[in-house]
Amino acid sequence: MRHSKMQQSKAVRNVKTVILGTAAILSLTLASGTLRARSLGGTQTGTPVTVQMAGQEKSGTNAVAIDNFSFGPMQLEVPAGTQVTWINKDDVPHTVVSVDHKFKSRALDTDERFSFTFQDPGMYEYFCSVHPKMTGKIVVK
Repeated sequence: MRHSKMQQSKAVRNVKTVILGTAAILSLTLASGTLRARSLGGTQTGTPVTVQMAGQEKSGTNAVAIDNFSFGPMQLEVPAGTQVTWINKDDVPHTVVSVDHKFKSRALDTDERFSFTFQDPGMYEYFCSVHPKMTGKIVVK
């Protein structure tokens, strides 16, 4: 009986070691960006988008901050041809997805950015697919 418990205990330790080792490798892989490179966001239709890291902001863009589980400003009015950049200032990932599927970001980590150029006049409502109560609106004149 005692021998059986020792073997079982050793097997449990081995499983824990394998799990912890796998978690460490996965963490290092994610930290290096290897897995993240597969999905950099994009559009369903229309103008291509870009995802930028902090410090890469282009001049002449309008920004929407993602902070405290909200978009700010909630509504932004811009002329046609304007590039709008969303910047995630939260500690959790968020997305930017238009209700009409004209644009969609990948999950943005802290300080990551997503940009879209609005060519056509109209009202563009959007939300965070991770937190659907987060909503905003771009009005293009």
